[in-house]
Amino acid sequence: MRSLCLTSAILFSLGAACLAGNVPSQQGAKTIDSAASGYRILKTFKVGGEGRWDYLTIDADTRRLFVTHSTHVVVLNADTGALVGRIADTPGVHGVALVPELGRGFTSNGKANTATIFALDTLEVLGTVETGENPDAIVYEPTTKRIFTMNGRSHDATAIDAATGKAVGRIELGGKPEFAVGDGAGKLYVNLEDKSEIAVLDPHGLKVTARWSLSPGEAPSGLAIDKKNRRLFSVCENQMMVVLDADAGTVLAALPIGEGSDGAAFDPTANLAFSSNGEGTLTIVNEDSPSTFSVVQNVTTMRGARTIALDLKTQNVFLPTAEFVSATESTNGNRHSRPGIVPGSFRLIVVGK
Repeated sequence: MRSLCLTSAILFSLGAACLAGNVPSQQGAKTIDSAASGYRILKTFKVGGEGRWDYLTIDADTRRLFVTHSTHVVVLNADTGALVGRIADTPGVHGVALVPELGRGFTSNGKANTATIFALDTLEVLGTVETGENPDAIVYEPTTKRIFTMNGRSHDATAIDAATGKAVGRIELGGKPEFAVGDGAGKLYVNLEDKSEIAVLDPHGLKVTARWSLSPGEAPSGLAIDKKNRRLFSVCENQMMVVLDADAGTVLAALPIGEGSDGAAFDPTANLAFSSNGEGTLTIVNEDSPSTFSVVQNVTTMRGARTIALDLKTQNVFLPTAEFVSATESTNGNRHSRPGIVPGSFRLIVVGK
């Protein structure tokens, strides 16, 4: 993900006013100013603890929610919020990828330049493997049975054999990677933040096969995919969700979203795309048809709630955040050069119908 430091403008900008700004939309995009989709905050899970967070991952079948939290991963029951366990010693952890058929999971540890391998049933750490520098997003590609870490500082991706836990190669990306998704059929897509592009990866041949411009979108972060209709949803720093054809790379639409988005998700049952915005909103986009899209709701959440996980069983979304102090306030006598976190205030917001 992009830097965990949110600007004060992002942290203290609430509501939908920013969503109605002068964001250009392309043919096939429209905005509906309503709460037609009916999403709302259902409940909040208190997590507590210290430190910042990044991505979270849900195993819808086992009802386990894997939440990254600075130096470890907190594992919760997705229905009750009860603590299931922790995966320790994952410094600077960004993401979690699951491989249920092998009973394994992998974390990307940004500060250690490693991936941790753990057992899905017991959460026991099985080992670590070296990656590139500052591994960020992490994804499992089933046709190769490989894990891929997207390494932000070294601008490459590390391929790991999921069965052996050994690194088997790397892909030079030519830009700083953010989130990545796979189509399940042998292609990976990754946002390149500094290039405002999507790179298409061949996970078998370990190479980049295409580069697609996200213009008018700039500095992309979160990425989601509609595998059936072959659509990519990329959320960008200039308050746009850009929709692309996952085969041709053509831009189909650009829709307004909130400020500070760092996460995206797609619900194939409801044909909805989500953008989690750090300002404290959740933008919901309806895929009206494979070529037309509309913003149907902006849910007020909580500032800092910028990453997302979608539960395909309940269709609820989970948004991690915390309470913040301003840059001029102090906590425990320490002044902050950026908005600090109120100790013990880390939580998950659950949004659904």
